[in-house]
Amino acid sequence: MTDYAFTPPALPSLAIFGSSERFPIRRVFCVGRNYAAHAREMGSNPDREPPFFFTKPADAVVPAEGALPYPPATEDLHHEIELVVALRSGGADIPADEALAKVWGYGVGLDLTRRDLQSVAKENGRPWDMAKGFDASAPCSPLRPVSSFGHPSEDACIRISVNGTVRQEGTLDEMIWPIPDIIAHLSRLVTLAPGDLIFTGTPSGVGALKPGDRVHGEIAGVDEFDLEVVER
Repeated sequence: MTDYAFTPPALPSLAIFGSSERFPIRRVFCVGRNYAAHAREMGSNPDREPPFFFTKPADAVVPAEGALPYPPATEDLHHEIELVVALRSGGADIPADEALAKVWGYGVGLDLTRRDLQSVAKENGRPWDMAKGFDASAPCSPLRPVSSFGHPSEDACIRISVNGTVRQEGTLDEMIWPIPDIIAHLSRLVTLAPGDLIFTGTPSGVGALKPGDRVHGEIAGVDEFDLEVVER
């Protein structure tokens, strides 16, 4: 048995729909600007840019339910609803036509962003880490295994409402880079492994959240969630 200087923290994990088991989280990757309309609203040209990735800490993933504390150091917290892909196996240089076989299941997640901090980072050519990788910045629904539910339909609706008003709405086939291509591209940069999560990008319509807001997110055939933003 390995002796540690102190007791290691618990392994981050996600609930599995209909099971008492949990999905252990290794790493969290996010695809930037993977829907054309969102890329344009963020000032990019989706016809010319290959996919790019950033990461969040594994322990930034929290259940997308109940109360979500408004984070510190921001006055402009934005929601970005995304399909989350959970991997059961990995590798390097994965061919796109073999990528879906690596998928364990799917969830519905939020890539929360401290937009004001991100804007300052962009202006100064600095990393986005503190804008994207803060505590509880990746709420996610329970995962649904492919073995029981299959893969989501390509035309499945992805939608988020705040206080009953739809903010973001689109379909999964609007992704610039679909899931097999995302996995293939990412595996050329890092070696993927079981337990990795990939947030696959968000439709246009991102906007600010404030304490008191009630948020409902859903992807048809995958899952839905409800949470409330509260004061810290």
